[in-house]
Amino acid sequence: MSNYDVEHTIKKEMSGDVRDAFVAIVQSVKNKPLFFADKLYKSMKGAGTDEKTLTRIMVSRSEIDLLNIRREFIEKYDKSLHQAIEGDTSGDFLKALLALCGGED
Repeated sequence: MSNYDVEHTIKKEMSGDVRDAFVAIVQSVKNKPLFFADKLYKSMKGAGTDEKTLTRIMVSRSEIDLLNIRREFIEKYDKSLHQAIEGDTSGDFLKALLALCGGED
């Protein structure tokens, strides 16, 4: 009726943690693999790595829809999840994540 989608309306009308939670729910419902691709990218973006988030998503989605997440990741960020992990992690952590990730896209 208002020519705006739910996400836009939430961003416009709400604020704070409740807004962030509702936006996350809407994004997850719209496109779950893209939602997780964004979370993975943000966990590796900038200085330092959010290892907790990276590990949680990689492990929890590895047997569910990680292939779809990899597809969304490469489509949105023009590099593969494999490349992003290689560029941002090292050592045994890198090896474990790449094993979960699977092959290079």
